[in-house]
Amino acid sequence: MSSEVEDTLKRIAGHKGVEGIVVLNKDGIAIKSTLDQSLTTQYSGLITSLATQANHVVRELDPQNSLTFLRLRSKKHEIMVAPDNDYLLIVIQNPTDA
Repeated sequence: MSSEVEDTLKRIAGHKGVEGIVVLNKDGIAIKSTLDQSLTTQYSGLITSLATQANHVVRELDPQNSLTFLRLRSKKHEIMVAPDNDYLLIVIQNPTDA
């Protein structure tokens, strides 16, 4: 990864409440993560599936549109997903600390 990408990831990780960052390639394989291996695998599989389904919903509603950002909030975590053609960025944060 380029130093610009590394710097951006460090900046995101430095925000209050951020508990983890995962970057996936287009095949859903983690290429960068601040989480342990089991959590990385769990988030990778589940969020890739969720983002794919969310994109299908957006495209079904409007074929000219596509998913650009997905935010999921629960009592314990807020998960932000930024899909791209080649990568998927997942940021997990504690909503009470953010």
